[in-house]
Amino acid sequence: MNNFLKNSLSTVVGLVIFSVLCSIFAFIGLAGMMVSGNARSSIKNNSVLVLNLQGRISDYAENSDDIMSMLQGTSNTAVSLSDMTSAIKKAKTDKHIKGIYIEAGMTLSNIALYEELRNTLLDFKKSGKWIIAYGERYSQGAYYVSSVADKIYINPSGMLDWHGLGSVVEFDKGLMKKIGVNVVVAKVGKFKGATEKFTEDKLSDANREQTERYLNGSWQTMLKDVSASRGIDTARLDGYADDINLLADVRQYKQRKLVDGFCYNDQIKDIVKKQLGIDKDDEIKQVSVGDMNSAVADSDDGGAVGVYYCQGEIVQSKPQQMLSMADDNIVCDDVIADLEKMAKNDDIKAIVLRINSGGGDAYASEQLWHEINKINKKKPVVVSMSGAAASGAYYMSMGSRWIVAEPTTLTGSIGIFAVLPSASELLTSKLGIKFDEVSTNKNSNFGTFSYARPMTSAEFGAVQSYVDRGYVLFRKRVCDGRKLSVDDVEKIAQGHVWLGTDAKKIKLVDEIGGLDAAVKKAASFAGVADSYHTVVCNNPVSFIEQILDNGNKKKDNYLSEQLKDVLGIMYEPVMRLKMLKEASMLQAHCPSEITLN
Repeated sequence: MNNFLKNSLSTVVGLVIFSVLCSIFAFIGLAGMMVSGNARSSIKNNSVLVLNLQGRISDYAENSDDIMSMLQGTSNTAVSLSDMTSAIKKAKTDKHIKGIYIEAGMTLSNIALYEELRNTLLDFKKSGKWIIAYGERYSQGAYYVSSVADKIYINPSGMLDWHGLGSVVEFDKGLMKKIGVNVVVAKVGKFKGATEKFTEDKLSDANREQTERYLNGSWQTMLKDVSASRGIDTARLDGYADDINLLADVRQYKQRKLVDGFCYNDQIKDIVKKQLGIDKDDEIKQVSVGDMNSAVADSDDGGAVGVYYCQGEIVQSKPQQMLSMADDNIVCDDVIADLEKMAKNDDIKAIVLRINSGGGDAYASEQLWHEINKINKKKPVVVSMSGAAASGAYYMSMGSRWIVAEPTTLTGSIGIFAVLPSASELLTSKLGIKFDEVSTNKNSNFGTFSYARPMTSAEFGAVQSYVDRGYVLFRKRVCDGRKLSVDDVEKIAQGHVWLGTDAKKIKLVDEIGGLDAAVKKAASFAGVADSYHTVVCNNPVSFIEQILDNGNKKKDNYLSEQLKDVLGIMYEPVMRLKMLKEASMLQAHCPSEITLN
């Protein structure tokens, strides 16, 4: 027995020592990879910058160095708009870069992001350098960006999507009724369409009106841009979108001047080689976005303008539960802590907040407004709006000194609501569960309407009054921030979503432009317009956080897939109810940004 215990103990100790040694070696190896990955490389002469337009593109990737991918020996590096625009600007002035090769495919992002990337490429062409695009299958977003190229090529069996903009809205009212869940909505704003999925069977007239406006306005921007680059009349381009271009004969793309020629993957290399003036047997010196940013140091001349990216739903603190439908969050507590550090940093002369959000927690939005307003009194804060900066995201922007929006940015949506799901019918009528109450006061059991009984008129009245006060406060922030009267704001509020171009006309934003315009304005406010540089101030995700987050995402994805298999079409509505249950009562949300694949 003693020998058994000794052997068992020695085995356990051996395993522990082995695990510790493995961890040490893994850490050493990881450190080596990180050092080698961060080593500054050089750009060889006669090189080509390669832009890979594949997958989802966001404004900013918090962990561009994916630790888990490095450990697994796979390539899963996130490429963001900030990475790509930085690389393109450096390539414009780098004498070793002769042109840009766009490898187009299936992408997904908002129109404003594509527009900013496109404008950066147009600016690159001012250097006299060339751009060539090739794709086997162009998504509409990828084609919109690629249309700036001097030459566009497609595979002889390829596809090109050009279909216009559309929006299909799901309404869950009928499903909720069938399963015995009643959703009570208290809101201010007839245009506040975010709640309609729970209360209506179709779009309200007001919501349909604003949806048509921002879809049509965004589509006109795309038509105008592609027309200017390809020399195709906008009316013709609009007519082409009525066809199912994705399945058209590839020869039709050239007949319509959408592309310049056809070639296979190996043949496009010969075209690029000819452009570089090298022999067919020579290798193309390719430079990735990461290589370009690594090789060329960022400028540190003049004063620093700090750029801070805010993307996703606004929440008070980081969600602890798994199975969230959102990949990114604007975590109020974290953002405030980061902004305070930026405010105390004397090297940072001004701050630009790059916002891409449809809003979220109204209380958190108020706290963010307070912090931004406080900092703006000490050093300039300018907001740069991406695909959306509406509702709660517009609320927080009111603390800034200047607002710059893209033409297709969704903004405004000045309105508040509370969505209160109640499963009392499901539990009592359908499942046979009974509840009884004992209380000391009239409203001691306020809140039990979520599961035990229907909401009373007095309870709803209290909730509506709470929402009304939230709306009045939101409106006041807009009045003070935009220097408008209550009557002027009320005419454009009521939850109305506006395009950036329209928002400029009604004084909700100050300027139409991208991130560069916002940085330039911030530098001007700070008195460093003659010499300045930008520095991204988002805290990178740490090594440990990446490992933990990767594990959580894998678990989250696995559980999500299992739930999808079990629930089928009910998965999305069930997840929405889960989010509503976990969210704070008062919400400032708008419909999602216009995404383009």
